[in-house]
Amino acid sequence: MNEQSKTFLYKYLNNASPTGFESSGQQIWLDYLKPYIDEHIVDVYGTAVGVINPGKDYKVVIEAHSDEISWFVNYIDDNGYIFVRRNGGSDAVIAPSMRVNLHTKKGVVTGVFGWPAIHVRDLAKDTAPKVTDLFIDVGAHTKQEVIDMGIHVGTVCTFVDGLFEMNNRYYVGRALDNRMGGFMIAEVARQLKENNVELPFTLYVVNAVQEEIGLRGAEMIARRLKPDLAICTDVTHDTQSPKYDKKEQGDLKAGGGPVLCYGPAVQNNVLDFIIDVAEQKDIPFQRQAVSRSTGTDTDAFAYATEGIASALISLPLKYMHTTVETVHIDDVQSVIHLMYETLLTLKGNEDFRYIK
Repeated sequence: MNEQSKTFLYKYLNNASPTGFESSGQQIWLDYLKPYIDEHIVDVYGTAVGVINPGKDYKVVIEAHSDEISWFVNYIDDNGYIFVRRNGGSDAVIAPSMRVNLHTKKGVVTGVFGWPAIHVRDLAKDTAPKVTDLFIDVGAHTKQEVIDMGIHVGTVCTFVDGLFEMNNRYYVGRALDNRMGGFMIAEVARQLKENNVELPFTLYVVNAVQEEIGLRGAEMIARRLKPDLAICTDVTHDTQSPKYDKKEQGDLKAGGGPVLCYGPAVQNNVLDFIIDVAEQKDIPFQRQAVSRSTGTDTDAFAYATEGIASALISLPLKYMHTTVETVHIDDVQSVIHLMYETLLTLKGNEDFRYIK
Protein backbone atom coordinates (compact mmCIF):
# COMPACT_ATOMS: atom_id res chain seq x y z
CA MET A 1 0.00 0.00 0.00
CA ASN A 2 1.25 3.48 -0.84
CA GLU A 3 0.06 6.85 0.46
CA GLN A 4 -2.36 7.31 -2.45
CA SER A 5 -4.03 3.95 -1.85
CA LYS A 6 -4.22 4.58 1.90
CA THR A 7 -5.91 7.94 1.25
CA PHE A 8 -8.36 6.16 -1.06
CA LEU A 9 -9.01 3.49 1.57
CA TYR A 10 -10.07 6.03 4.20
CA LYS A 11 -12.08 8.18 1.80
CA TYR A 12 -13.89 5.16 0.37
CA LEU A 13 -14.55 3.40 3.68
CA ASN A 14 -15.76 6.54 5.44
CA ASN A 15 -18.19 7.46 2.68
CA ALA A 16 -21.77 6.26 3.09
CA SER A 17 -22.92 3.79 0.45
CA PRO A 18 -26.26 2.31 1.56
CA THR A 19 -27.97 -0.33 -0.53
CA GLY A 20 -29.76 1.34 -3.43
CA PHE A 21 -27.86 4.60 -2.88
CA GLU A 22 -24.31 3.56 -3.73
CA SER A 23 -23.52 6.18 -6.36
CA SER A 24 -21.28 8.49 -4.28
CA GLY A 25 -19.12 5.56 -3.21
CA GLN A 26 -19.04 4.18 -6.73
CA GLN A 27 -17.80 7.54 -8.01
CA ILE A 28 -14.97 7.56 -5.45
CA TRP A 29 -14.06 4.00 -6.45
CA LEU A 30 -14.12 4.72 -10.18
CA ASP A 31 -12.09 7.91 -9.81
CA TYR A 32 -9.37 5.93 -8.07
CA LEU A 33 -9.52 3.06 -10.55
CA LYS A 34 -9.51 5.00 -13.82
CA PRO A 35 -5.71 5.41 -14.15
CA TYR A 36 -5.32 1.63 -13.95
CA ILE A 37 -7.96 0.51 -16.47
CA ASP A 38 -8.61 0.88 -20.20
CA GLU A 39 -12.32 1.65 -20.03
CA HIS A 40 -15.25 1.37 -17.68
CA ILE A 41 -18.90 0.35 -17.59
CA VAL A 42 -21.64 1.58 -15.25
CA ASP A 43 -25.02 -0.10 -15.44
CA VAL A 44 -28.41 1.49 -14.79
CA TYR A 45 -28.46 0.54 -11.07
CA GLY A 46 -24.90 1.67 -10.42
CA THR A 47 -22.68 -1.41 -10.60
CA ALA A 48 -19.28 -0.15 -11.74
CA VAL A 49 -16.82 -2.15 -13.83
CA GLY A 50 -13.23 -1.35 -14.74
CA VAL A 51 -12.15 -3.09 -17.96
CA ILE A 52 -8.53 -4.11 -18.52
CA ASN A 53 -7.37 -5.42 -21.90
CA PRO A 54 -10.79 -5.31 -23.60
CA GLY A 55 -11.76 -7.39 -26.59
CA LYS A 56 -10.20 -10.74 -25.72
CA ASP A 57 -12.15 -13.96 -26.19
CA TYR A 58 -11.56 -15.19 -22.63
CA LYS A 59 -13.16 -13.02 -19.93
CA VAL A 60 -12.38 -13.01 -16.20
CA VAL A 61 -14.12 -11.15 -13.37
CA ILE A 62 -12.77 -10.17 -9.98
CA GLU A 63 -15.63 -8.86 -7.88
CA ALA A 64 -16.71 -7.26 -4.63
CA HIS A 65 -19.87 -5.45 -3.56
CA SER A 66 -20.16 -1.77 -2.75
CA ASP A 67 -23.27 -1.43 -0.58
CA GLU A 68 -23.65 -1.27 3.18
CA ILE A 69 -26.55 -2.06 5.48
CA SER A 70 -28.67 0.91 6.52
CA TRP A 71 -32.15 2.02 7.57
CA PHE A 72 -35.14 3.62 5.87
CA VAL A 73 -37.37 6.23 7.50
CA ASN A 74 -40.71 4.46 7.76
CA TYR A 75 -42.86 6.76 9.94
CA ILE A 76 -42.60 10.22 11.54
CA ASP A 77 -44.79 10.88 14.57
CA ASP A 78 -46.38 14.18 15.59
CA ASN A 79 -43.61 14.86 18.13
CA GLY A 80 -40.84 14.60 15.52
CA TYR A 81 -39.60 11.12 16.37
CA ILE A 82 -38.60 8.98 13.41
CA PHE A 83 -39.25 5.25 13.15
CA VAL A 84 -37.36 3.00 10.75
CA ARG A 85 -37.25 -0.25 8.86
CA ARG A 86 -34.22 -2.22 7.68
CA ASN A 87 -32.42 -1.75 4.39
CA GLY A 88 -30.43 -4.98 4.35
CA GLY A 89 -29.41 -6.95 7.44
CA SER A 90 -29.24 -4.07 9.92
CA ASP A 91 -29.01 -5.12 13.58
CA ALA A 92 -31.61 -3.63 15.91
CA VAL A 93 -29.66 -4.78 18.97
CA ILE A 94 -26.73 -2.44 18.33
CA ALA A 95 -28.76 0.61 17.28
CA PRO A 96 -29.80 2.25 20.59
CA SER A 97 -27.53 5.22 21.46
CA MET A 98 -25.83 5.14 18.02
CA ARG A 99 -25.27 8.34 16.06
CA VAL A 100 -26.84 8.34 12.63
CA ASN A 101 -26.71 10.33 9.40
CA LEU A 102 -29.94 10.87 7.47
CA HIS A 103 -29.17 11.46 3.80
CA THR A 104 -31.53 14.06 2.31
CA LYS A 105 -31.51 16.08 -0.88
CA LYS A 106 -30.71 19.12 1.28
CA GLY A 107 -27.66 17.38 2.74
CA VAL A 108 -26.89 15.17 5.71
CA VAL A 109 -28.96 15.58 8.87
CA THR A 110 -27.42 14.19 12.05
CA GLY A 111 -29.43 12.36 14.65
CA VAL A 112 -29.28 9.67 17.30
CA PHE A 113 -31.05 6.43 17.97
CA GLY A 114 -32.60 7.29 21.33
CA TRP A 115 -33.38 4.81 24.10
CA PRO A 116 -35.15 4.99 27.49
CA ALA A 117 -32.72 5.38 30.41
CA ILE A 118 -31.90 2.38 32.54
CA HIS A 119 -33.55 4.12 35.51
CA VAL A 120 -37.04 3.91 34.00
CA ARG A 121 -36.90 0.39 32.60
CA ASP A 122 -37.95 -2.78 34.40
CA LEU A 123 -34.66 -4.62 33.95
CA ALA A 124 -36.26 -7.95 34.88
CA LYS A 125 -38.37 -7.61 31.76
CA ASP A 126 -35.69 -6.19 29.47
CA THR A 127 -35.51 -7.85 26.08
CA ALA A 128 -33.43 -7.23 22.99
CA PRO A 129 -34.85 -4.30 21.04
CA LYS A 130 -36.85 -5.00 17.89
CA VAL A 131 -36.82 -2.79 14.83
CA THR A 132 -40.26 -1.48 15.77
CA ASP A 133 -38.82 -0.31 19.13
CA LEU A 134 -36.19 1.89 17.51
CA PHE A 135 -36.58 5.61 16.98
CA ILE A 136 -34.35 8.43 15.75
CA ASP A 137 -34.22 11.85 17.41
CA VAL A 138 -33.04 14.73 15.17
CA GLY A 139 -33.81 17.43 17.73
CA ALA A 140 -37.16 18.28 16.18
CA HIS A 141 -40.32 19.01 18.15
CA THR A 142 -42.90 18.37 15.43
CA LYS A 143 -43.43 16.27 12.34
CA GLN A 144 -43.40 19.39 10.18
CA GLU A 145 -40.00 20.39 11.53
CA VAL A 146 -38.64 16.99 10.48
CA ILE A 147 -40.16 17.38 7.01
CA ASP A 148 -38.69 20.88 6.70
CA MET A 149 -35.23 19.33 7.27
CA GLY A 150 -35.75 17.34 4.07
CA ILE A 151 -36.54 14.08 5.85
CA HIS A 152 -39.42 11.98 4.56
CA VAL A 153 -40.53 8.37 4.40
CA GLY A 154 -37.87 6.58 2.38
CA THR A 155 -34.96 8.75 3.53
CA VAL A 156 -31.99 6.46 4.05
CA CYS A 157 -29.98 6.48 7.29
CA THR A 158 -26.49 5.18 8.08
CA PHE A 159 -24.42 4.88 11.23
CA VAL A 160 -21.70 7.51 11.60
CA ASP A 161 -18.66 5.51 12.74
CA GLY A 162 -15.54 5.74 10.54
CA LEU A 163 -12.39 3.74 9.91
CA PHE A 164 -9.44 3.55 12.31
CA GLU A 165 -6.50 1.26 12.98
CA MET A 166 -6.29 -0.73 16.22
CA ASN A 167 -3.03 -1.88 17.76
CA ASN A 168 -1.21 -1.50 14.42
CA ARG A 169 -2.85 -4.78 13.52
CA TYR A 170 -6.50 -4.29 12.59
CA TYR A 171 -8.72 -2.02 10.53
CA VAL A 172 -11.93 -1.23 12.42
CA GLY A 173 -15.07 0.53 11.22
CA ARG A 174 -18.51 0.17 9.74
CA ALA A 175 -19.08 -1.25 6.25
CA LEU A 176 -15.80 -3.12 5.91
CA ASP A 177 -18.39 -5.57 4.60
CA ASN A 178 -17.70 -5.16 1.79
CA ARG A 179 -16.06 -1.92 0.78
CA MET A 180 -12.82 -3.46 1.97
CA GLY A 181 -13.43 -5.87 -0.91
CA GLY A 182 -13.82 -2.94 -3.29
CA PHE A 183 -10.53 -1.58 -2.01
CA MET A 184 -8.79 -4.92 -2.51
CA ILE A 185 -9.87 -5.44 -6.12
CA ALA A 186 -8.92 -1.85 -6.92
CA GLU A 187 -5.45 -2.54 -5.50
CA VAL A 188 -5.15 -5.62 -7.71
CA ALA A 189 -5.85 -3.40 -10.73
CA ARG A 190 -3.30 -0.85 -9.54
CA GLN A 191 -0.59 -3.48 -9.13
CA LEU A 192 -1.28 -4.93 -12.57
CA LYS A 193 -0.85 -1.49 -14.12
CA GLU A 194 2.19 -0.44 -12.13
CA ASN A 195 3.93 -3.75 -12.83
CA ASN A 196 3.18 -3.47 -16.56
CA VAL A 197 1.36 -6.80 -16.64
CA GLU A 198 -0.23 -7.71 -19.97
CA LEU A 199 -2.96 -10.24 -19.37
CA PRO A 200 -3.90 -12.77 -22.07
CA PHE A 201 -7.60 -12.19 -21.32
CA THR A 202 -10.03 -9.37 -20.65
CA LEU A 203 -10.31 -8.57 -16.96
CA TYR A 204 -13.45 -7.00 -15.50
CA VAL A 205 -12.95 -5.42 -12.08
CA VAL A 206 -16.53 -5.41 -10.79
CA ASN A 207 -17.91 -3.44 -7.84
CA ALA A 208 -21.52 -4.58 -7.63
CA VAL A 209 -24.47 -2.89 -5.94
CA GLN A 210 -27.30 -4.32 -3.85
CA GLU A 211 -25.62 -7.45 -2.48
CA GLU A 212 -27.08 -6.94 0.97
CA ILE A 213 -30.65 -7.44 -0.22
CA GLY A 214 -30.16 -10.52 -2.38
CA LEU A 215 -27.09 -10.30 -4.68
CA ARG A 216 -29.08 -8.20 -7.16
CA GLY A 217 -26.30 -6.12 -8.68
CA ALA A 218 -24.18 -9.19 -9.34
CA GLU A 219 -27.13 -10.92 -11.01
CA MET A 220 -27.52 -8.05 -13.46
CA ILE A 221 -23.87 -7.57 -14.33
CA ALA A 222 -23.14 -11.29 -14.65
CA ARG A 223 -25.78 -11.57 -17.37
CA ARG A 224 -24.31 -8.57 -19.14
CA LEU A 225 -20.63 -9.55 -19.02
CA LYS A 226 -21.02 -13.34 -19.41
CA PRO A 227 -17.48 -14.06 -18.18
CA ASP A 228 -15.75 -17.43 -18.38
CA LEU A 229 -14.49 -17.15 -14.81
CA ALA A 230 -15.48 -15.14 -11.73
CA ILE A 231 -13.40 -14.76 -8.58
CA CYS A 232 -15.39 -12.97 -5.90
CA THR A 233 -14.30 -11.57 -2.56
CA ASP A 234 -16.42 -10.81 0.47
CA VAL A 235 -16.13 -11.17 4.23
CA THR A 236 -16.72 -14.19 6.42
CA HIS A 237 -16.88 -14.63 10.20
CA ASP A 238 -13.84 -14.73 12.41
CA THR A 239 -14.96 -17.35 14.94
CA GLN A 240 -12.36 -16.82 17.67
CA SER A 241 -14.16 -14.18 19.74
CA PRO A 242 -16.75 -15.12 22.41
CA LYS A 243 -20.23 -16.34 21.41
CA TYR A 244 -19.12 -18.28 18.32
CA ASP A 245 -19.40 -22.06 18.10
CA LYS A 246 -16.57 -23.51 15.99
CA LYS A 247 -18.45 -26.78 15.58
CA GLU A 248 -21.19 -24.83 13.83
CA GLN A 249 -19.42 -21.84 12.25
CA GLY A 250 -15.98 -23.36 11.60
CA ASP A 251 -12.56 -22.43 12.95
CA LEU A 252 -11.57 -19.20 11.18
CA LYS A 253 -9.24 -16.48 12.43
CA ALA A 254 -8.56 -12.88 11.48
CA GLY A 255 -4.84 -12.90 10.78
CA GLY A 256 -4.87 -16.48 9.55
CA GLY A 257 -5.02 -15.56 5.88
CA PRO A 258 -7.70 -15.53 3.16
CA VAL A 259 -10.54 -18.03 3.53
CA LEU A 260 -11.22 -20.35 0.59
CA CYS A 261 -14.75 -21.67 0.49
CA TYR A 262 -16.09 -25.12 -0.35
CA GLY A 263 -19.72 -25.36 -1.43
CA PRO A 264 -21.96 -26.16 -4.40
CA ALA A 265 -21.64 -22.72 -6.00
CA VAL A 266 -17.85 -22.88 -5.86
CA GLN A 267 -16.40 -24.64 -8.90
CA ASN A 268 -13.93 -27.13 -7.47
CA ASN A 269 -11.43 -26.96 -10.32
CA VAL A 270 -11.25 -23.18 -9.91
CA LEU A 271 -10.87 -23.61 -6.16
CA ASP A 272 -8.03 -26.11 -6.63
CA PHE A 273 -6.37 -23.71 -9.08
CA ILE A 274 -6.42 -20.94 -6.46
CA ILE A 275 -5.16 -23.29 -3.73
CA ASP A 276 -2.25 -24.31 -5.97
CA VAL A 277 -1.38 -20.63 -6.46
CA ALA A 278 -1.52 -19.99 -2.71
CA GLU A 279 0.73 -22.94 -1.96
CA GLN A 280 3.22 -22.08 -4.70
CA LYS A 281 3.45 -18.44 -3.57
CA ASP A 282 3.48 -19.24 0.17
CA ILE A 283 0.30 -17.27 0.79
CA PRO A 284 -1.39 -18.45 4.00
CA PHE A 285 -5.02 -19.51 3.65
CA GLN A 286 -7.87 -21.09 5.57
CA ARG A 287 -10.72 -23.35 4.48
CA GLN A 288 -14.44 -23.00 5.04
CA ALA A 289 -17.41 -25.19 4.16
CA VAL A 290 -20.91 -23.87 3.48
CA SER A 291 -24.10 -25.91 3.46
CA ARG A 292 -26.15 -24.70 0.50
CA SER A 293 -24.95 -21.30 -0.67
CA THR A 294 -22.08 -18.95 0.10
CA GLY A 295 -24.49 -16.08 0.75
CA THR A 296 -22.27 -13.88 -1.41
CA ASP A 297 -22.23 -12.63 -4.99
CA THR A 298 -20.41 -15.86 -5.87
CA ASP A 299 -23.81 -17.53 -5.97
CA ALA A 300 -25.17 -14.97 -8.43
CA PHE A 301 -22.22 -15.40 -10.80
CA ALA A 302 -22.18 -19.19 -10.53
CA TYR A 303 -25.79 -19.59 -11.59
CA ALA A 304 -26.03 -16.76 -14.09
CA THR A 305 -26.39 -17.43 -17.82
CA GLU A 306 -25.47 -21.06 -18.56
CA GLY A 307 -23.22 -21.22 -15.50
CA ILE A 308 -19.99 -19.35 -14.77
CA ALA A 309 -17.01 -21.06 -13.16
CA SER A 310 -16.81 -19.20 -9.85
CA ALA A 311 -14.86 -19.16 -6.62
CA LEU A 312 -14.81 -17.13 -3.40
CA ILE A 313 -11.86 -15.66 -1.53
CA SER A 314 -13.13 -14.36 1.79
CA LEU A 315 -11.67 -11.90 4.26
CA PRO A 316 -12.13 -13.04 7.88
CA LEU A 317 -13.95 -10.34 9.83
CA LYS A 318 -14.98 -9.83 13.45
CA TYR A 319 -18.35 -8.38 14.49
CA MET A 320 -20.14 -8.44 11.13
CA HIS A 321 -22.92 -5.88 10.58
CA THR A 322 -21.81 -3.72 13.49
CA THR A 323 -20.03 -0.35 13.48
CA VAL A 324 -16.82 -2.03 14.68
CA GLU A 325 -16.27 -4.58 11.94
CA THR A 326 -12.65 -5.66 12.30
CA VAL A 327 -10.20 -7.20 9.82
CA HIS A 328 -6.50 -7.96 10.07
CA ILE A 329 -4.24 -5.73 7.98
CA ASP A 330 -2.15 -8.75 6.93
CA ASP A 331 -5.24 -10.55 5.62
CA VAL A 332 -6.15 -7.57 3.43
CA GLN A 333 -2.71 -7.68 1.82
CA SER A 334 -2.86 -11.47 1.47
CA VAL A 335 -6.20 -11.37 -0.36
CA ILE A 336 -4.78 -8.78 -2.75
CA HIS A 337 -1.66 -10.90 -3.25
CA LEU A 338 -3.64 -14.10 -3.86
CA MET A 339 -5.98 -12.50 -6.40
CA TYR A 340 -3.05 -10.85 -8.17
CA GLU A 341 -1.00 -14.06 -8.38
CA THR A 342 -4.04 -16.04 -9.51
CA LEU A 343 -4.56 -13.64 -12.42
CA LEU A 344 -0.89 -13.89 -13.36
CA THR A 345 -1.12 -17.69 -13.40
CA LEU A 346 -4.16 -17.83 -15.68
CA LYS A 347 -3.36 -18.45 -19.34
CA GLY A 348 -6.71 -17.28 -20.62
CA ASN A 349 -7.78 -20.58 -22.17
CA GLU A 350 -8.73 -22.59 -19.07
CA ASP A 351 -11.59 -25.06 -19.36
CA PHE A 352 -12.73 -25.75 -15.80
CA ARG A 353 -15.47 -28.25 -16.68
CA TYR A 354 -15.48 -31.42 -14.59
CA ILE A 355 -16.20 -33.67 -17.58
CA LYS A 356 -14.77 -32.92 -21.03
